[in-house]
Amino acid sequence: MILHIDTKNQKVVKVSLKDKGKIVKSLSAQNQYGSQVLLPLIKKLIDVNSLTAIEVETGPGSFTGLRVGVSVANALGFALGIPVNGNKIETELQY
Repeated sequence: MILHIDTKNQKVVKVSLKDKGKIVKSLSAQNQYGSQVLLPLIKKLIDVNSLTAIEVETGPGSFTGLRVGVSVANALGFALGIPVNGNKIETELQY
């Protein structure tokens, strides 16, 4: 199972659990400070023993929101001894 963290929008936090590339469970919450709801959402969503990796959105998005998501992903990855991968969303440039 892979934990996917999406904190692109500073006020809306989304976390998903993926198995073989498909989302099997997802939660989101809205708060003035999204960082306050990130860890409680993760705690509700996962059983840490089933995780094999963590994915985190790396942008584009709110700098503060992205920084929180990457920091939490790195801390969890380190503590659980599992890999952390960035997941940058490709956007088209419009001129």
